[in-house]
Amino acid sequence: MAEIIIPEPERFGSEAYVSVLEETDSALVCTFKANALHTMQDIAQAGYPDEICGLLIGLNRGQGWEVSEVRQVENINKERAADRFQLDPAGYQAIDSELRGSGNEIIGVFHSHPDCPARPSPTDLSNAWEGFVYPIVSVCKGQVAEVNCWIVTDEVSCGGRFQRLPHQA
Repeated sequence: MAEIIIPEPERFGSEAYVSVLEETDSALVCTFKANALHTMQDIAQAGYPDEICGLLIGLNRGQGWEVSEVRQVENINKERAADRFQLDPAGYQAIDSELRGSGNEIIGVFHSHPDCPARPSPTDLSNAWEGFVYPIVSVCKGQVAEVNCWIVTDEVSCGGRFQRLPHQA
């Protein structure tokens, strides 16, 4: 299989983009159970060339997060769907309500980056919540190129940045 080349738009090298990233990886880990990682990649690939988004369902453990399921939620940003996402609040609320009493909870939000690296943007940071996992799936020319998971190191209003979170299936 040929290696997928991930284009890197100039903005990804800008100070604004670089400043949202921590230099070191987290000591915590995100574990995807069963087919959750593949499901997330399939959803991202099927949505290409638009950004897609969805929720991670599972548990926050002491050593990291355990993802048991992923669910797509509609990207309601229709004007800039190629490079922005806005998670449908009604979709979030429906899943949150469904999970009450199940032992599982929403532990993160995933989205895709069409023809861009799986690195967060300043816009991603401005919408991030501390305690959630943020996987980004890079889809280039319709094929999954890479997946990276991220967490916010502190409240965004207090200078929090994204730190890469190792993940495993």
